[in-house]
Amino acid sequence: MGEYMLTTKQLRDIKALQYLCEADDQITLKLNWDMLQNREANEKNDFFYYEDEELIAFLGLYGFGNKAEICGMVKPAYRRKGIFSRLLDEALAICKNRKYREILLNAPAASATAKEFLKTIKCDRTSTEYQMKWSNMDLHEDIEVIVRPSLSEQDFKTEIQLDISCFNFLEDEAVDYNQRIRRDDKQRFFIIEHEKRS
Repeated sequence: MGEYMLTTKQLRDIKALQYLCEADDQITLKLNWDMLQNREANEKNDFFYYEDEELIAFLGLYGFGNKAEICGMVKPAYRRKGIFSRLLDEALAICKNRKYREILLNAPAASATAKEFLKTIKCDRTSTEYQMKWSNMDLHEDIEVIVRPSLSEQDFKTEIQLDISCFNFLEDEAVDYNQRIRRDDKQRFFIIEHEKRS
């Protein structure tokens, strides 16, 4: 396989297209920037469509154990021309090759374009994802919550069990996923404990 890490120019182009699409559609796209900036060198996960050196469409593929999440966008003036469908076909071929058990198409609830596109392909709505935002507030004094770095082998095992319980990973997939995300030395991991339970 070739070198697939994203270049500085590609990342700038993705960001510029994201701003344009979000402003035009009044939505927020989930493009997993932490993953985009730390792609594996030997794994193709990003699909581009350029015209005259301008990025017109982008699709990102994000593997999470046994699942793949797909997020993408097309410049508003170029929609309904089959561009995103071509990028999706490329990504789905890779998903099949990697034997993902589930493929999630991430579409903002407020995106009319995404809703129309999803009507044209065979898929089911299976879940709704919510974005959490921290509001600075005082916690109840009787709640004992500890946030600490995840460092030990036991912490690692706990995180694997959480992926199995919460995200339906198989154990070997959870181990592989957690080992892979730890190779990124820019990320930090934390354990939240309540009443001495993780």
